[in-house]
Amino acid sequence: MSAIETFETELKKSVGGSAESGTFSSSQVLDAVESTLLAQKDYHRLFDAKLMRVRQSLGMPVTQPTSLKDIPAEHEVAFREAYTNAAREIGQLFLNDAQLADAWAYFRTINETTPVRDAIAKRATEIGSEPGPQLDELLNLALYEGAHVVEGLKLLLKSHGICNTVTAMGQLMAQMTQDERRQAAAVMVRTIYSDLQHNVRRDVERRQPTLKPGLSLGELIRGREFLFAEGAYHVDVSHLHSIVSFARHLLPTDPELKQAIELSQYGAQLAEQLRYPGDVPFDDYYAANEYFLKAVAGMGVDESMQYFIDRLNQEPDAADKRMIAFVLVDLGQRVDRVNMALDAAAPHVSRLEDPAGFSFTSYCVSAKRLDTLQAAARENDDVLAMATALLMKGRG
Repeated sequence: MSAIETFETELKKSVGGSAESGTFSSSQVLDAVESTLLAQKDYHRLFDAKLMRVRQSLGMPVTQPTSLKDIPAEHEVAFREAYTNAAREIGQLFLNDAQLADAWAYFRTINETTPVRDAIAKRATEIGSEPGPQLDELLNLALYEGAHVVEGLKLLLKSHGICNTVTAMGQLMAQMTQDERRQAAAVMVRTIYSDLQHNVRRDVERRQPTLKPGLSLGELIRGREFLFAEGAYHVDVSHLHSIVSFARHLLPTDPELKQAIELSQYGAQLAEQLRYPGDVPFDDYYAANEYFLKAVAGMGVDESMQYFIDRLNQEPDAADKRMIAFVLVDLGQRVDRVNMALDAAAPHVSRLEDPAGFSFTSYCVSAKRLDTLQAAARENDDVLAMATALLMKGRG
């Protein structure tokens, strides 16, 4: 039966006669159209129908029913509430039919992402790792539409391997939240650590068959320089390089942080040609990362801070000094060494005021270093920063 035939049948039921009789009310018309669209699972148009009902009840034009333009001020609150409720209902209908991408279009619009995220996590545990349309659709939704980046990376790792996942994470990093970066970093560290630990153990057992069970990577490589002789390595070194940098997003409470430190220790023993440099201050890549990660873990914090302070003082290039200073203030905030960081870095970051990123003024205020803010304001001839410092002192 066509949609029109179904619609007319529904109208006949409501008025007890012919749909052409003209004896039906607007509510009967709308009931019939909603019943028809629901029965045919035409959920996108059902959304339109639900907003058509709202416009009809508010005395507004029923054309372009889902448009949020030209809503009279007196009806704006009611219409937006109805819009949200309709989007939630339609999104749930799509979820019930496992049409996650369509559901995401509605839930994202009303900023209610949890139902789709939960559905993606559940679907990711059920779907196989063999390539196919279902897998591709789920990966696209989770990763590239941003519905659940962490689950998407897990699924990509399971289906396409570590190489593709490292590449994808590097590309998506700027779009991820800090917590998503942390969760994804933990997944990647666990994965490469397990592979590397296994491979190193096998190499050691070829020489020491009675090796004690349960040794960590750090314990396996300690005192065994032969593992690295003649440029030997036990895992793709480009993957190791990337994942160690991802690990800087971990928190002290993450068990993967200790593993990341051991990954850095492994990397530091690789042959020179296998130790790719990073951007300053991570140009001595694995050594610098070990200092950074140990500080985050609460190990040798002052020593690690001093490493980056020394690196800052030794750097001749002004642009590189700013990069090192930025790393220093970030680390100082994370490890409760803000004063130590500011004393060294302030001259190089005092002009940074990015509304979406680092703000020297906000950093000084949160650290209660208004003296540093005033000094920088005077140096930079920045009256706004000076006013901020004086106002905050007045509240003191």
